[in-house]
Amino acid sequence: MGGGLEVRELECFLVLADELHFGRTGERLYVSQSRVSQLLAALERRLGTRLVERTSRRVRLTPFGEAFLAELRPSYDALADVVERARDRARGLEGTLRIGFQGVATAYLMRAVEELRRRRPGIRPHLVEIAFCDPFGALRRGDVDTAVVLLPVAEPDLELGPVFSEQQQTLAVSVRHPYARRERLSAAELTAAELIAPAAPAPAYWRAAQAPGAAGGPAVATLQEGLTLVAADSGAMLLCRPTADYHAREDVAFVPVDGLPDSALGVVWRRGGDTAAVRAFAGAVAGAGTAGRPAATASVRGGAPRSGSSRTPGP
Repeated sequence: MGGGLEVRELECFLVLADELHFGRTGERLYVSQSRVSQLLAALERRLGTRLVERTSRRVRLTPFGEAFLAELRPSYDALADVVERARDRARGLEGTLRIGFQGVATAYLMRAVEELRRRRPGIRPHLVEIAFCDPFGALRRGDVDTAVVLLPVAEPDLELGPVFSEQQQTLAVSVRHPYARRERLSAAELTAAELIAPAAPAPAYWRAAQAPGAAGGPAVATLQEGLTLVAADSGAMLLCRPTADYHAREDVAFVPVDGLPDSALGVVWRRGGDTAAVRAFAGAVAGAGTAGRPAATASVRGGAPRSGSSRTPGP
């Protein structure tokens, strides 16, 4: 093929084969209609035959053009995939992305992961459970690249992205507890309950937000440890509604609490660590509740008014 291969000529032919209209082809390629004609003519000279028949009424491919199209499109698509994968590697959009979560990887989070896979097939999401009592440690140690955690987040070295899954809180109590027979509770009534709080190293403000007003109650490292203490009637624990539903058990009752801020989740990452892959995940989280999907569900026990603001509003 004399003069070397011109990719722009091939692109023009492929778009023209889709549109069968020189004007629309020019619009898609951001060139003039006359430039479309020039590119097509140059390709036909290289091949030594006509690819397109054009009359005043219509445009159609010649039999040779149809055969050429059938062979060209798979090869062109494969070449485009190679270029796109190389671009993704250069932009950090290929490889493993470690995503931390607390407690439960819910349907909302999994939708976001699937959306990330769809948008950026070069990224391999790897979900990592992080400690309930240490929501930010895994990020700081580099064990994960980003994390979904309960709010509030007021850490100077971390950035808060999309906030989502705002849910009413419930109080988990033993079925033997007097509150177990109540239909609802007020926030003021929590002072009479021995609230179970997260243990250190979670920051004091974060622990207080998950167990407001708790004084001298048990402190736990994991969600399951807290629920076990609840079942033993050794304390009560705040949980968001979806997490309460997920952890339903015969020896624990979940009573809605009025007057508390909704729990909420947020995507966080190390300041300066918002790589292209992290930004892609944050975008997938922000979009996971759109297109008529049901409201999000929270992934860990409830608890807190949010601190800071969301870059991208959640559903």
